[in-house]
Amino acid sequence: MTEDPLWRLTVAEASRRVAAGALSPVDLVEAFLERIAAVDARMPSYVHVDAEGARAAARSAADALAAGRRRGPLHGLPFAVKDNYDVAGLPTVANSRLRLGHVATRDATLVARLKAAGAICLGKLSTWEYGTGNGGEYGDTVFPTTRNPWDLARFAGGSSTGAGAAVAAGTAMFALGSDTTGSVRLPAAACGVVGVKATPGRVSRHGLLPNCYSLDIPGPFTWTVEDSAIVLGVLAGYDPADPVTEDVPVPDYPRRLAGGVGGLRIAAVTDPGPGFPAPDEAMAAALHAGLDTLRGLGAQVVETRLPVPAEACFALSRFIGPPESASIHEAEYRTDSALMGTALRDKMHGGTLQRAVDYIAAQRQRRVVAEGIDGLLSGFDALVTFGTFRVAPRLDRQDEMVAFTVETAMTPFNLSGHPSLVQCTGFTPAGLPLSWQVVGHRFDEATILRVAAAYEAATPWRENRAPVR
Repeated sequence: MTEDPLWRLTVAEASRRVAAGALSPVDLVEAFLERIAAVDARMPSYVHVDAEGARAAARSAADALAAGRRRGPLHGLPFAVKDNYDVAGLPTVANSRLRLGHVATRDATLVARLKAAGAICLGKLSTWEYGTGNGGEYGDTVFPTTRNPWDLARFAGGSSTGAGAAVAAGTAMFALGSDTTGSVRLPAAACGVVGVKATPGRVSRHGLLPNCYSLDIPGPFTWTVEDSAIVLGVLAGYDPADPVTEDVPVPDYPRRLAGGVGGLRIAAVTDPGPGFPAPDEAMAAALHAGLDTLRGLGAQVVETRLPVPAEACFALSRFIGPPESASIHEAEYRTDSALMGTALRDKMHGGTLQRAVDYIAAQRQRRVVAEGIDGLLSGFDALVTFGTFRVAPRLDRQDEMVAFTVETAMTPFNLSGHPSLVQCTGFTPAGLPLSWQVVGHRFDEATILRVAAAYEAATPWRENRAPVR
């Protein structure tokens, strides 16, 4: 029987092998570099591969192991980073002609934490320009469009496009992205991986190029929920360099996965409310089947509704995101708008015309949304609902890509600040990933990981890997 290639290992599996001395970081990193060389040009998910830097870090990790200095569960494991995070010595372009030639001089806090834990950076991954976009592909930014590894003719989601594709294709063991109104969870949904949006204040944004100050939140991409728990445990924690982070205890996420869902009360939202078209039949069927799985595992599942329809939440976000982005890029918009891609330039135009009173009113209404979701969750341990309502569309269907991106149930939880994750709930007959979203109380990522882990353990969806060759 042929052993699976090393790039198919999960974080947890590789961590155990490295700890036992059965796997060298040098061999593991080389396997991922070979995988990148073999398949990434057809996607592509990387915008910069630091092969020599990764090899040098792998040798150092191996030397540390030989000296008895294992730094933790990520020691010797390879990861990649969305190209809006600074990695010392590497370009931070953010897919923008405004940043060509920029090389970071220091690591973002989260990158520094991963490196301090012994993880090895393979390189930088594709993003929409400064994380901005509505799903439309205009072909007017620096790097080519990333394709979905399950079907190269299809959309990979955004804006953390390369992160979802790389983890699905096995060109990164885990990846770091960022989420403003779905930019971790959308690619996770499109590419069939786990994407976590933590509670604002749980993880540092220092060294992350901003898109929308009051909504941006980093998050990891992994193949399994256990892997997400391991990685989030390294990322989470107070950072004095980011005043939004809160000095609250970080649970032992992997240990908290145990226990299953027996006895948990789970709210289920199967109707996102008026305004958006009905979900795809396959996505809806997968949601209902998943809820039945949770019931079978002993959870009490109660159907309910969002206090504010998902469409109304998206509309509200349009009064927050554009003016905040305009405040970030105002000087560049005035002097170098010709260097901006269509999506960013259009957003700047709208943001500069926004009235301050409308922005303030939107932020007040955002508090109402948050209080409503607090009330909904008050009698429950977690909530399960749709993430996106559709499977990944073809890249030649611009309207469908926009619909995939903006017609979601993700924005309510960006506005409210509740943690959420997306995971795979099956596949269509054509082999495209289906997904759902699990939402929890603020700073209770542990429970949503626990719910997702129980579901994952009871289903076969992690046995499939993207067929890109």
